[in-house]
Amino acid sequence: MKEVKMFMFEGCPHCKKAQELIEALKGRYIEYAQINISVVDEKKDPITADAYDYYYVPALFVDGVKVHEGVPSEDKIKSVLNKALEN
Repeated sequence: MKEVKMFMFEGCPHCKKAQELIEALKGRYIEYAQINISVVDEKKDPITADAYDYYYVPALFVDGVKVHEGVPSEDKIKSVLNKALEN
C-alpha cells in the first residue's frame, strides 16, 4: 500500500470536510479502512510542509505525488484512496 500524506491546518473548514469524508469512506468501504494517512499540520510542522509543492489545503499526496489540492468532494477523496490501493 502506498504512503498517503495530508497537509492541512487546524481551523480550515475544507480540511475538516476532507477528514470527515475520509472517515466516512473508511467506514463504508472495508478496503479503505486499512489505508494509513499521515496528517501534517503545516503551521505546526512547516519544515515538512515546505518540502512539498502545494498552495491550497487540504493537499493529499500518494507516494510523494500530489493527487488532490483544495476543496474536497467525496469523488476526489475516493480517487486519492484508490490511488493508495494501486499496485
